[in-house]
Amino acid sequence: MNRLRAMPKYGLLALVLTVTLFPIYWMLVMAMQRSADVLTDVTLWPKSITLEHFINIFAEDHYFIPFINSFIVTAVSLLIVLAFGLSSAYVLGRKAFRVPFKRTLLIWILLVRVLPPIAFALPLYILMNDAGLLNTKIPVILAHVLVNLPFVIWFMVTFFYTVPEEIEESARIDGASDFLVFYKVVLPLVLPGIAAVTILSFMDSWNEYLYSVIFIQSPGDFTIPLKLATLNSEQELTEWGKVASGGIVSMVPVILTAVFMQKHLMSGLTAGAIKE
Repeated sequence: MNRLRAMPKYGLLALVLTVTLFPIYWMLVMAMQRSADVLTDVTLWPKSITLEHFINIFAEDHYFIPFINSFIVTAVSLLIVLAFGLSSAYVLGRKAFRVPFKRTLLIWILLVRVLPPIAFALPLYILMNDAGLLNTKIPVILAHVLVNLPFVIWFMVTFFYTVPEEIEESARIDGASDFLVFYKVVLPLVLPGIAAVTILSFMDSWNEYLYSVIFIQSPGDFTIPLKLATLNSEQELTEWGKVASGGIVSMVPVILTAVFMQKHLMSGLTAGAIKE
């Protein structure tokens, strides 16, 4: 009887998983078929298995270059966002730090996140053009910081609210400075939140296309989304196998980051709660 009652739940779960995972499966099918098979017959199971598309995107299209560019842009912007976002959220989330107009400041920070990203494109373009930095990675990194920093601050403020201030006071009585309290005591307690914002910010930067297409002009600075957009050019309108293989490869760092941070997400639930 209980199994019959659970069947609708399992059916709904199977439907959600199918809708979510089918696009990834379809990309994998196209990536592992020969170009002729992709264009002639549409089948749920590949007729031919080949790795030529994966080899070609690295050998012919030099996919390593945008891969490295995306990693640099994502890693640098993520480090900046976490460094400033966590410290700002800690200051705004603790009563011990008297910040004037704290609530108003939080609302203004939220407005930066609420506005569409295209709203910042023109001001950033003018600033970067005047500074002579258009054909570099710096405008893209700054744009990613601008978009992700408000999210990290707002997300982490709620986590810092949940940390009892008595824990910090006991650490200060033991002689710890404000930085040590923040780094050694508070951060381990909010590690689940740090893991969550790291995964989400990494995904957002890794897949970002708008600012890249606006600020990056040299093919040598292309990120992965830009490179994927150029794989189907006017000369090669039907390179779906290359596009699919590039999409599969671009998913690997995101999946690895999620798997790695998931361990910290679970261990962070109890880390730092015991005073040594």
